[in-house]
Amino acid sequence: MTWSRIAGGNMPDQIGEFRVVRQLGAGGQGAVYLAESPTYGRVAIKVLHPSAVADPDARRRFLREAQVAASVAPFCTARVIGTGMLGDQPYIVSEYVPGPSLLTMVREDGPRTGGGLQRLAISTLTALASIHRAGIVHRDFKPGN
Repeated sequence: MTWSRIAGGNMPDQIGEFRVVRQLGAGGQGAVYLAESPTYGRVAIKVLHPSAVADPDARRRFLREAQVAASVAPFCTARVIGTGMLGDQPYIVSEYVPGPSLLTMVREDGPRTGGGLQRLAISTLTALASIHRAGIVHRDFKPGN
């Protein structure tokens, strides 16, 4: 495995069969990368933060997320493709859903209003209810995500 220096951190060039294109974001649980493969095309890969690897509860929650995501309605969240290990760090591969974050949309076009706001609220609440029914708690729910 080879790593590149990027934005003050390390970014893998390859994760499993996937060639890493760029980092999409990072949070308390880990980093998310845009990657590509001949089989799946573009995917998002979330890698557990190195500092959380030694915490059995953090590892369990991270891997459980991939297991229960299969019971979430497919229109509510990105489909999980698989899991793996990058050294001692578990990762989750899911479909990549392109598009701007809500934060970017509001900064560029202003707050949602009227029917657009209602559609956003209903679809967001539907997705959250579905993932909560599956036993997942979204720990980083914010407009930037």
